[in-house]
Amino acid sequence: MAKAKSSKRQAAKTSKTSKASKSTPSTSTQQVATVAPEPTPVDPASLTYEAVIGLEIHCQLSTETKIFSSSSTQFGAPPNTNIDPVCLGLPGTLPVLNEKVLEYAVKAGLALNCQIAPYSKFDRKQYFYPDLPKNYQISQYDLPIAQHGYLEIELVDENGTARRKKIGITRLHMEEDAGKLVHAGSDRLSGSTYSLVDLNRAGVPLVEIVSEPDLRTGQEAAEYAQELRRILRYLGVCDGNMQEGSLRCDVNISVRPVGSNTFGTKVEIKNMNSFSAIQRAIDYEIERQVAAVKAGEPIVQETRLWDEATQQTRTMRVKEGSSDYRYFPEPDLGPIEVSAEQLAAWRADLPELPAQKRHRYETEWGLPPQDARVLTDERAVAEYFEATVAAGAPPKLAANWIMGDITAYLKEQKLAIETLPLKPAELAELIQLIEAGTISSKMAKDLLPELLAQGGSPKALVEKKGLSQISDVATLEAMIDEVLAAHPNELEQYRAGKTKLQGFFVGQIMKKTGGRADPKLTNQLLAKKLNASG
Repeated sequence: MAKAKSSKRQAAKTSKTSKASKSTPSTSTQQVATVAPEPTPVDPASLTYEAVIGLEIHCQLSTETKIFSSSSTQFGAPPNTNIDPVCLGLPGTLPVLNEKVLEYAVKAGLALNCQIAPYSKFDRKQYFYPDLPKNYQISQYDLPIAQHGYLEIELVDENGTARRKKIGITRLHMEEDAGKLVHAGSDRLSGSTYSLVDLNRAGVPLVEIVSEPDLRTGQEAAEYAQELRRILRYLGVCDGNMQEGSLRCDVNISVRPVGSNTFGTKVEIKNMNSFSAIQRAIDYEIERQVAAVKAGEPIVQETRLWDEATQQTRTMRVKEGSSDYRYFPEPDLGPIEVSAEQLAAWRADLPELPAQKRHRYETEWGLPPQDARVLTDERAVAEYFEATVAAGAPPKLAANWIMGDITAYLKEQKLAIETLPLKPAELAELIQLIEAGTISSKMAKDLLPELLAQGGSPKALVEKKGLSQISDVATLEAMIDEVLAAHPNELEQYRAGKTKLQGFFVGQIMKKTGGRADPKLTNQLLAKKLNASG
């Protein structure tokens, strides 16, 4: 026992010695403890900044009736005429989901590569607005109909080079719209003498599409919004008319140093009624926020408006915190279940979408990216182009005619291409007449106004007017000889070195033939005779 106690005392002594040696190093092996220096403050003005941008887009679905009642969704009706007890929120009324709204929402979600929820529900979003009769909005909260998708945008630079980028889609959910306040004496509440309410829009079906914060520039945001609009219009689920409020866009934007993973203070921008306004508002706001951060000024979390007159954003209201909407499941509507069979049927209805068409036009038909973008912007134009190619026209030539003379005519006459009298097969026939050398491009352009206005066979019109192009070598040579013989002085001047006179002789030949001489062949034969030894 004495030996055991002695061992414990020795161990304790050794332990104390060891601790002492750690706290007081020996002089032979002394180590100086170092303290990490305080990090040098970084001057905000010396950093490079990037924007972090996300978009929330409300899209009015193109149904004939409202989301939970049978009132019309027609735009422009007299105030408070497209209303009923349900959208007025009268006691004892019950909503019934419009099946077409569900179909359109699911198709939009599929086109945006989203996961469609087999089970979702509606919720009550509690907040008071003077133009929301029920004092709550029926929307979707934690179980939206679609989420986790993406949209691919394509940016073409000034050299025609295309750059593609995928933008994440956080969610797509269904909800009802509120009404509209009309302020007398001002375009907004401030300064107005009184306000009126129009409830025609109350209960109009919407889908809200929320992007991930993957956008970095105003150009990317504007292209994202345009591509989303193209997709919805191709599907036929939304007309995308921003002037009528069918597509409304809110922008969330912050700035941070390049390389940082921390978000800056978010600012929301509203009141943008065009894609160019979206880009200009974002570009201005990026510049404003970067200048503030570099100057050491705080960014305030707020909602700002885009002022088109001054080309600036201005404060609308300051947000002191997140709103508590007290969501709870809508008790008057049952859950939504989309069966696998129904989902497959709706997926089969989807058309070829703009990005798919652009890719096909570029890879299969060799069109430049810019041409592919123009032709696929509207589904009706793309279908007209494809029908023209299917009728035998070379793709590039068909594209040139559609993007040039035909588009100019449609804009001038304010027509839609689907109402154009000149059908795709007739345009293909006109192009084939040029390719075969029957008529020149100039003759085709001369015939085009009549064809655009009346339609009909270009070949029959050429025969009726006797406009077949002269491509016979012997006939052209005889005419060239006659022209040269009639202008000996000009011929002498040409052979003396004034070679620009060749254009004069071509003009005389065209005049003699009524513009029917094959231009290319005429120039070849004329040059040969002009340069022959006299």
